[in-house]
Amino acid sequence: QVQLVESGGGLVQAGGSLRLSCAASGGIFSINEMAWYRQAPGRQRELVALITSGGNTNYADSVTGRFTISRDNTKNTVYLQMNSLKPEDTAVYYCYAHAVSAGPAYDYWGQGTQVTVSS
Repeated sequence: QVQLVESGGGLVQAGGSLRLSCAASGGIFSINEMAWYRQAPGRQRELVALITSGGNTNYADSVTGRFTISRDNTKNTVYLQMNSLKPEDTAVYYCYAHAVSAGPAYDYWGQGTQVTVSS
């Protein structure tokens, strides 16, 4: 069973930085896309950044130029470096992976990590 475990969330002042990590484990054969989503109270979950197995990236307009997604395929880990944080970045951040394990490719999600940016 594939599991995604996030770390690195917390409380930071506006203008500060945080780095999120997400490690995938559990009988993984391959991972296609990995991504970070976020969900603020009262809002729908939204894509923050995505990275393909080949390293191509895509960002939400609201974080372009401030956030950087990267991955280490040898460790099945994806990172999100968040700089110049704003109060509107406050949300629960979820890791996502489209991975092949015992069967066909499937979507996997982490439990989420809270990011709070104070003004």
